Amino acid sequence: MTRTRLTAEERHGQLIGAALTAFTAGGYAGTTTDQVARLAGVSQPYVIRLFGTKQQLFIATVEHAADRIERRFRAASPDLAGLGDAYDELLAERELITVMLHGFAAGADPAIGPVVRACFARLYATVRELTGADAEQTRDFFASGMLLTVLGAMNVIGPGAVPPDDRMKDLVDSLDLPASLRGPEKFGS
Repeated sequence: MTRTRLTAEERHGQLIGAALTAFTAGGYAGTTTDQVARLAGVSQPYVIRLFGTKQQLFIATVEHAADRIERRFRAASPDLAGLGDAYDELLAERELITVMLHGFAAGADPAIGPVVRACFARLYATVRELTGADAEQTRDFFASGMLLTVLGAMNVIGPGAVPPDDRMKDLVDSLDLPASLRGPEKFGS
C-alpha cells in the first residue's frame, strides 16, 4: 500500500485540526505541543518547526477558529436571526467556540491578547456589516452568544448535554434552542 505524502498546506491544516481538538480539551495552559503532535501523528519537533512555539500554535488555532466563524456568518442569512442560527450550528460543533473561549481567557497574555481582541473586533464588525444592526443590537447578539457559549462549555447545552442544576432549569428552558442543542429532551419539562 502506497502512502500519500501530504503537502505542506495539508499538513498545516492537519496540525491546526489537531490543535483545535487539543486546545478545546485542555485550554492554552493545559495543552502541550506533544499532545498536538500525537493527535496529528507527527513528531513534536515538527510542530515546533512549523509554528515556532506553543503560543504561536495557539494563536494560529484561535485565528483559524475566528476565520471559520466569520465564514459561517457570511454564509448565513444576513440578519441577526440568520446569524443566530449559524451560531447555533457552531455551538453544536463545540470546538471552534470553545477554542475562542480559551483564547478570551488567555487575553491577558501580551502576545495572545491583541490577537483575540482583533478576532473579536472583526467578528463584531462582520455582524454589524452583514445585518446593519446598531451597537446595542450587536451587543445583545454577542451577549446572548456568550451566554450560550458558557452554557455549552459547561455541557448544559449542545452535544452530550447534561441536565442543568435545578436553579438553572428555568434559564435553560427559556432559551430558544434547536433540538440539537437541547440534548435528549427539554430539561425541566
